[in-house]
Amino acid sequence: MAKVAFIGLGNMGGPMAKNLAAAGHELTVFDLVPAACAELAEAGAAVAESAAAAVVDRDYVISMLPAGKHVAATYLGADGLLARLDKATTVLDCSTIDAATAREVGEAAAAAGIGFMDAPVSGGVAAAAAGTLAFMCGGSADTFARAKLILAAMGKNIFHAGPAGAGQVAKGCNNMLLAIHMIGTCEALEMGARNGLDPAVLSEIMLASSGRNWSLEVYNPYPGVMANAPASNDYKPGFMVDLMAKDLGLALEIAEQAGVDNRMGQLAGALYRAHQEAGNGRRDFSSILERLREP
Repeated sequence: MAKVAFIGLGNMGGPMAKNLAAAGHELTVFDLVPAACAELAEAGAAVAESAAAAVVDRDYVISMLPAGKHVAATYLGADGLLARLDKATTVLDCSTIDAATAREVGEAAAAAGIGFMDAPVSGGVAAAAAGTLAFMCGGSADTFARAKLILAAMGKNIFHAGPAGAGQVAKGCNNMLLAIHMIGTCEALEMGARNGLDPAVLSEIMLASSGRNWSLEVYNPYPGVMANAPASNDYKPGFMVDLMAKDLGLALEIAEQAGVDNRMGQLAGALYRAHQEAGNGRRDFSSILERLREP
């Protein structure tokens, strides 16, 4: 078993850290929210008084932070964690951030002789709790080999996307497509419902036809069609609109930097920002259906 530090115990990081503890790893955690640390202490983790204290004598450092500025502040500079870590430590940042910051931290880690991967996740809170996340990793092949050993306790599908920053690019591509097919699924179901079709029956038809997609199969956005989907529980997240709007912003940055005219992604971003601004930021992203149902 490995010695692991986990920094950032929010909606995703908390369940991920619990799975590491359950797998028998020696876990030290840190978060700015005392209640989050207390919950991990109950799961068997040691609680550190700071991020710097958490990473002492650790084989792995894993972080799950809100944005690129937090990742940069945590790792870079004279007071950052990279300046404190042993070269044998492997750093895995699972935050969803801009690719430029991931590359910057990756380059700084390489200069210090420390293995680093940006390893954003897909699957949401339910997959984090179940240990079935997908990890999209950017970094060297050697670091990826070490990363897989620890990520296996938290995920089912672990991919090496390429060099540092590639994990964030893969995540941006994936979540842009997710937003697009969720909106398309909502439009199709509402169009059928307004023409007298039962959304459950229409869902069955499309699932057996060429319109089949993840949103329809696993996360049906129409209330009452899928009992375990957020749509059948007043769109309680799940995956919040705030997070989808953030991820689409990152995806649009990636597209712009590469000179890609991603018009569907741009439209999805505009629709989710409008839905967010209407007060739906903390609701599940499948609640975008309600914008289509407005008079």
